[in-house]
Amino acid sequence: MLFSSLTFLFVFLPIVLFLYWIVRPQLRNVVLLLASLFFYAWGEPKYVLVMLATILINYVGALAVDRFEKKKIVAVSITIVCNLLFLFYFKYFDFFITNINKAFHSDFGLINILMPIGISFYTFQSISYVVDVYRGDVPVQKSLFKLALYISLFPQLVAGPIVKYHDVAEQIDNRQMVYSEIILGIKRFIIGLSKKVLIANTMGAIADSVFSESVDGISTAVSWLGAIAYSLQIFFDFSGYSDMAIGLGLMFGFKFKENFNYPYMSKSITEFWRRWHISLSTWFKEYVYIPLGGNRISSKRTIINIAIVFLLTGFWHGAEWTFIVWGIWHGLFNIIEKVTGLAKDSGVKWKEALKHVYALLIVLFGWVLFRADSISYASAYIRNMLGLYNSVPCMEFSAYFSIFDGFILILALLFSTPIASQFVYTPSEKFWKNKLLNLSLIVLLVVSVSFLVASTYNPFIYFRF
Repeated sequence: MLFSSLTFLFVFLPIVLFLYWIVRPQLRNVVLLLASLFFYAWGEPKYVLVMLATILINYVGALAVDRFEKKKIVAVSITIVCNLLFLFYFKYFDFFITNINKAFHSDFGLINILMPIGISFYTFQSISYVVDVYRGDVPVQKSLFKLALYISLFPQLVAGPIVKYHDVAEQIDNRQMVYSEIILGIKRFIIGLSKKVLIANTMGAIADSVFSESVDGISTAVSWLGAIAYSLQIFFDFSGYSDMAIGLGLMFGFKFKENFNYPYMSKSITEFWRRWHISLSTWFKEYVYIPLGGNRISSKRTIINIAIVFLLTGFWHGAEWTFIVWGIWHGLFNIIEKVTGLAKDSGVKWKEALKHVYALLIVLFGWVLFRADSISYASAYIRNMLGLYNSVPCMEFSAYFSIFDGFILILALLFSTPIASQFVYTPSEKFWKNKLLNLSLIVLLVVSVSFLVASTYNPFIYFRF
């Protein structure tokens, strides 16, 4: 069930909010858990069993970590391996078998199994819990019910943000229903919905039409259009979903951390990863990079640690070589910036402006890798962008791009910057400004719903991961 579906907006969410608000506080977690399990079962009921098995394994594993002090390293290792085996089986098994068959001309059979939605997200959340217990950062959760709520909580279940256990452990037991935060949550949800429906879907339609063509059938200018459209689609698609998740959390008393901070304002790839999918990058930092030694050891080992993290980051996104190369691409420039100091602020405006252009280009070429069906297609597409491919010399934008699309593109570029954030998220002392904002949000909601009713195009990129 998508947050941007009419079923969610007009049936599921109103019913859950009504039940949550009318029951006594002691029963609110029950309402949330039952709603979360129903939400997950909506798409494919049998995969609820996979998630319940994950919950049980981590519940038992964390209890073992807590009880067997001298062997807790064994307990935490077994629990992490069990989590990763689930992920490997459903997400990566066929990828490895396919590549083994190609490399050794073997004929091992594929399982051809459908990947459970959100398994990458709730697996990482489960690992964060058991590792937090192992480190002594949080007490073990002795209530299976409360651990199930943490892992299955529907606002962040299928597409994040990745909520680490130590960030919400207290909120599971103690949270307040504050009117101002509920209103803020509703506003945040509407903003996320409009980003997804109005901007991401519009840009996605352009990107799909361009990337569906063979490279020699599009001009250099159109290839740039496709890459820019996809870059805007994935940002507004994912950040819009994160906004909706954060807004929903506020409606139920949870405070999730921000997941995006205007990543296209970055002046380096290092900075980009401090702004893009923050919950994933901080997860890898806390649970992979620092345990490997981080930057506290030799420069050579630090470079190796960065390479490992970005290789895993690419692999986390999907069982395709394009994702792996995309992770290596970002890791390479992170390492270059680490060695050269390029990520440091020079204090010179024109140099910082050039660095901004550099970062945007690296990210843009990276998104081509991310979007392409194969590395060979991505390579040809990037060469076409650079004018190095024998493609058609010219093609009318009108085949891919309407006046309305141009209007949405301008809005997308505008809202990729923090220009409007102060007006949207900071309450004004002036009565008329607050009323104008509220009216604007109502209009956005109505227009977004109208688009959903009129169109069947409503993909969500990160459901794939």
